[in-house]
Amino acid sequence: MFTKQTIEDIDLQGKTVLLRADYNVPLDGGKITDDFRIRQSLPTIKYLLGKDVRLIICSHLGRPSGPGDTANSLFPVAKRLHQLLDKPVEFATDCIGPAAKKAAAGLKPGQVLLLENLRFHPEEKANDIGFAKQLVAASGAEVFVQDGFGVVHRAHASTSAITHYLPSVAGLLLAKEVDTITKVVEQPERPLMAIIGGAKVADKLEILQRFIKIADFIAIGGAMAHPFLVARGIDIGDSLYDKAELPHAKEILRAAEAEAHKRPFVFAVPHDGVVAEKIDKAASTRIVEWTSHTMADIEHYPHRVPAKAGTVRAREKILDIGPFSASLIAGGIQLAETVIWNGTMGVTETPGLQGPIGPTAHGTQTVVEALLGELGNKPFTVVGGGDTVGYVGSHHLTDHFDFVSTGGGASLELMAGHKLPGVEALRGKK
Repeated sequence: MFTKQTIEDIDLQGKTVLLRADYNVPLDGGKITDDFRIRQSLPTIKYLLGKDVRLIICSHLGRPSGPGDTANSLFPVAKRLHQLLDKPVEFATDCIGPAAKKAAAGLKPGQVLLLENLRFHPEEKANDIGFAKQLVAASGAEVFVQDGFGVVHRAHASTSAITHYLPSVAGLLLAKEVDTITKVVEQPERPLMAIIGGAKVADKLEILQRFIKIADFIAIGGAMAHPFLVARGIDIGDSLYDKAELPHAKEILRAAEAEAHKRPFVFAVPHDGVVAEKIDKAASTRIVEWTSHTMADIEHYPHRVPAKAGTVRAREKILDIGPFSASLIAGGIQLAETVIWNGTMGVTETPGLQGPIGPTAHGTQTVVEALLGELGNKPFTVVGGGDTVGYVGSHHLTDHFDFVSTGGGASLELMAGHKLPGVEALRGKK
């Protein structure tokens, strides 16, 4: 149960509202390539406009070098909001100062203004009190609404400092994100399965430690699997690997083994992988099975399986989980009631030569098919993480999952059991 006040708990009729959204969307040549985060903010915006508020929206985008960094301007977002709302969206060329103040002062009830990128000013990330005061002064806001779930794990001026100067409540998206993620971690329908990919064990060390205690099945994929393989004595060739990750991997493996002795619990590290000498759509790939020779037995029958079928060569990189590992994960999904998926299983950015699925994205695609119920069971699935959400969005599958989070770091922090500064700063319900 979300314990903070939301826009449904206070009187907003006719007021001036400053809304913090997360419009950190991908751009290519000034064009938005994925408007998922913008669309997710619409329920909150429409609710507020239904109260005849003067709505001023602030956000960040990218990592701008400073004011005037047109590559990170929010102007394309203003244009997309106009299309989605089917009403004019004004745009201010700054988020503080005369330009923002003039634009905000001209707003009438029911109108919308988007301020320029907050991070054009370094004071935003510094959680500067003076900058927060300038935001309030420029907007003329009477109420602050936090709806940027993707940023509430940071104490910035627009997530923390500003709450000292305005009555501050949550938007509908923020409340939904926190409620959904908290429930699947603390009160899941079981069996609970976690599919974790990504690049570094250290980035997800705490979430892995927590899932070992609460999940029934954990499946590891992506480059994050490499230190686990090394820890088990498997040669990974030229695969992406940081030696500093090895102690973390060993620690997790020990904890998983201990948990498996206490109760029915599975911690699955890949048994096979797709390897190539370079990341390229035309590169030659092959399947290597380092623990099970199921595919190799079939491929080479009636001859003996050659040693190379189970060995990653010195110049080869593991770029995806293999079909045996993908099938194992898909089988686990058939028994699960709830699945948390964070991190792709391989390099999904490489395009395919003969179809939409790239040569090192088949593991991820098998997982997707299983999660969507194409193999039978369809569990309640929560998707999080930038690369995972990006993959789902690029294949137009976002609406087919039960819940797709707008936050990467914030969702990980919440799953790990941490408090989120931008949420804690809001008014409590009592």
